[in-house]
Amino acid sequence: MHRTISLPRRGALLGSLAAVAAFGSGTAPAAVPLATQQAPGFYRHRVGEIEVTALLDGNLAFPDAALPNLFRNYDAAIGTRLKTEAFNAPGGVPLAVNAFLVNTGTRLILVDAGAAAALGPNLGQIPRNLRAAGVALEDIDAIVLTHLHRDHAAGMLTAEGAALFPRAEVLVAEAEAAYWSDSGEETRAPAPLRPFFGPARAVLAAYGSRVRRIGLETEVAPGVRTLAIPGHTPGHLGVHVASGGAQFLMWGDVVHAQSLQFARPDWSISFDSDPDLAARTRSRIFDMAATDRIVVAGSHLAFPAIGHVARRSEGYGFVPAMWRSPL
Repeated sequence: MHRTISLPRRGALLGSLAAVAAFGSGTAPAAVPLATQQAPGFYRHRVGEIEVTALLDGNLAFPDAALPNLFRNYDAAIGTRLKTEAFNAPGGVPLAVNAFLVNTGTRLILVDAGAAAALGPNLGQIPRNLRAAGVALEDIDAIVLTHLHRDHAAGMLTAEGAALFPRAEVLVAEAEAAYWSDSGEETRAPAPLRPFFGPARAVLAAYGSRVRRIGLETEVAPGVRTLAIPGHTPGHLGVHVASGGAQFLMWGDVVHAQSLQFARPDWSISFDSDPDLAARTRSRIFDMAATDRIVVAGSHLAFPAIGHVARRSEGYGFVPAMWRSPL
């Protein structure tokens, strides 16, 4: 037999809550003060014999007023509907900034390093969350940069502009390093992209001889390899992990706005070096992940940013992986 649960209407519910509050007003104050910050932002995921730890650097939001200029082909009516369906708070579209730590058992490989203070006070949590996960900066053997934008690479520097990671080798695509090092490319770049050149060069300079320029598809460690995910930047990389029959794809900046771009893969962001190619790549990666049921992780998906891509009547959707305590 099915039972129907009747919930009070909003007015009655608020009245009930007020009554409860009044009843408790004469009791002793709580012994535990309210928290002022969230628990550390790290989450572990097992891929066969390899462990991947998601690391939160912080959160940002794209203001609603900026969306028509930020996203090519943006339609305000569709965008408003998608934001409402995703329960986005009024005023903007949220995005996280994430990095990922790959532990092969013999090597610790950091994929991206966050923004430090380059994009405001809400970011820069990677070092704290690494420590909370039991990892020191000097433990990192290698850093793979999906690309050299500030929200992925500025976290590799101290406040004084020196290398933050004392012994890590830095792997970056040859095409990526060459592009951001080229003053001619800086001159020719669209205005929104020009501020990215100086910080990219600063990261390459700080790590000097520890920078290794690699091809688009390079084995980083057994079971860990880079792959080309073109369009966002000239050398934009993904990092693919395979072990024990399981697959895991860290796709960098395939998606910036989770609530918008899964449904509308054609909405490329203004930071894309090649918006048309980025849109085609996004559709291709979505199709591959949905068809092959590959677990994906995104730099700007809601933390811990791990889950699956599912086909929907309108484009695609993101299905977060269930939080698991046992590994």
